[in-house]
Amino acid sequence: MQLPTIENIREAAESIRRYAKNTPVLTCRSLDRLSGARLFFKCENFQKVGAFKFRGACNAVFSLPPEEARHGVCTHSSGNHAAALSLAAKFRGIPAFVVMPDAAPRVKVAAVKSYGGVITFCEPTLTSREQTLQRIQQQTRATVIHPFNDPRVIAGQGTAALEFLETVPDLEIIMAPIGGGGLMSGTCLAARALHPALRCIGAEPAAADDAYRSLREGRIVFPKNPDTIADGLRTALCPLTFQILRSHLETILTVQEDTIIQAMRLLWERMKIIVEASAAVPLAAVLEHPNIFHRKRVGIIISGGNVDLDRLPWS
Repeated sequence: MQLPTIENIREAAESIRRYAKNTPVLTCRSLDRLSGARLFFKCENFQKVGAFKFRGACNAVFSLPPEEARHGVCTHSSGNHAAALSLAAKFRGIPAFVVMPDAAPRVKVAAVKSYGGVITFCEPTLTSREQTLQRIQQQTRATVIHPFNDPRVIAGQGTAALEFLETVPDLEIIMAPIGGGGLMSGTCLAARALHPALRCIGAEPAAADDAYRSLREGRIVFPKNPDTIADGLRTALCPLTFQILRSHLETILTVQEDTIIQAMRLLWERMKIIVEASAAVPLAAVLEHPNIFHRKRVGIIISGGNVDLDRLPWS
């Protein structure tokens, strides 16, 4: 599988320009004082479907040739990728078939339906998800769009960093949370091409530190029952993201659950924006590792803002 290039990321930016938002970069003096750093936040919580995932899904959908696209697209997902793929397919006028575990949050099921995704429920196991998706793909001949093990998806995610560095070109560090690694991979590729000296740092919950262990051990390590509030970061790296992060990422910082909740609440209270727990993990890393960031200009990609308001961690 060929790695995306900066040219692919620029092509993706042009491809999705009509559909994806160029999200704002916000700052907060009180968080600067608290952290001892100069922080800039690229707010993908304001992106369509409330997450960066729309960038990659949109680029993948619009990259399909017409004869392939007419059969639609499919995936298995219980979260933001399902909604993102459904909306991207709706914009292109093709069907989206989504396999979701029957235990998926109702708010996420409702979002997929509202964007026109055709849902097939399955048991909440990876085996059931994959087998059900294989059956749906055979029935529909739809193209499978993986949430991160796809160069088109990674190129799309890299457009967030491309915009970020156009807005704030003098960052010293750029950060994103790591689940499957698609966002951080796209970020690394864009940053290395545009500003080779820019430090790329990932952030991950200590309770779901499979990416940290993967890079340390030189092989993909799969999570074992990850118990973290950052539900979007419970998945493992794939061959493509592992290869990119191993080559370009400086380090991964792990953080504790209490700090994630603290960071999430600070973003709500001080910046007046809704962010999900996964999106708060990079700020948590800044708070837990202040010496790394002291007096640095730090760019943080806020990955999303899809929150179950009936289950807030401080209520």
